[in-house]
Amino acid sequence: MTSATVAADTRPPVVEERTSARVLRVLGKAPVHLLLVIIGLLWLVPTFGLLVTSLLSPTTFSEGGWWQVFSKPSLLTLDNYRELFDNGAITSSLTTTIWITIGGTVLPIFIASLAGYAFAWLDFPGRDWAFIGVVALLVVPLQMALIPIFTLYNKLGIFDTIASLILFHTAFGLPFAIFLLRNFFIGIPKELLEAARIDGASEMRIFFRLILPLGLPAIASLAIFQFLWTWNDLLVALTFGRQTQPITVAIFSQLRQFGSNIELIAPASFVSLAIPLVVFFAFQRYFVQGLLAGSVK
Repeated sequence: MTSATVAADTRPPVVEERTSARVLRVLGKAPVHLLLVIIGLLWLVPTFGLLVTSLLSPTTFSEGGWWQVFSKPSLLTLDNYRELFDNGAITSSLTTTIWITIGGTVLPIFIASLAGYAFAWLDFPGRDWAFIGVVALLVVPLQMALIPIFTLYNKLGIFDTIASLILFHTAFGLPFAIFLLRNFFIGIPKELLEAARIDGASEMRIFFRLILPLGLPAIASLAIFQFLWTWNDLLVALTFGRQTQPITVAIFSQLRQFGSNIELIAPASFVSLAIPLVVFFAFQRYFVQGLLAGSVK
C-alpha cells in the first residue's frame, strides 16, 4: 500500500471527527444560547407592549389590554401618533431635548478629548495629581450639586434655559469622559507622536489629524454613554427647567395631570425610547472597543 493510499484512507475519519466535534460543541452551548434567547425575549416584552399600546385607541386598551392584538390585529391604528405630532407641547419638548442632548454630548466630548490628550502625552507640573483629582470627581453624586448650581444659575440669570442644562450635563460628564479618553490615548504608540513632532507638526495638528482619528472607537463609545444619560435625564431637567422642558419632563407632566391620557403618553414614551435605541445600534460596533480602551497595551 502506497503512502498516498494511506493518506487517502485516513483523511475522511479526520473530517468526520472534526464535524462531530463541532456538533458536540454546538450542542454543548445550546442550553446557554437558549437561555440567553429567553432572557432577551422577556427583556423585550415591556418595549413591545409599549409599542402595541401606542398603536391602540384608549377605549380598546382599557377594555382588553395590549395583548388582544394577537387575536385582532385590525385594532392597531396610527391615530395616536398623528395626535402626538399635532401636540405643540410634545413636539416642542422633543426639539428641546434634541438641542440639549446634542450640546450635552458634543461639548463634554470635545473638552474631554483635549484634556485626555494633555493627561496622556503632555508633561506639565501637577499632571498626575490633577488626573487623580479628576478620577476622584467620579464618586461625587449628582444630587449634591443640585442646590448649589440652582443658586448659581439664579445669580447668573441662566436658570430655565437650554444652556444651563447643557452646562450641567457637561460638568458631570467630564470626569468619566476624561478618564476614558486618557486611558485610550495613552495606548497610542509613542513613536507616531514623535514622528509627527519631528515632521514639524504642532500639538493641535497632532491632536486633530492623528489623535482624534485613532481615538474614534473610544469617542464613539463615550458619545453613546453621554447621549443616553442626557436624553433620559429627568431629575436635572425637573430641577433646572420650568418652561424649558425636555421630553422626559413633558411625559411626566402629562402623566401627573392626566393619568388616563394613555393615547398621548404611550406614543410619546415610545418615541423617547426609540431614538436612543437607534443611536445605540448605529454605533454599537464601537461600544465594546471603547469599553476596553486602555485595558490592554
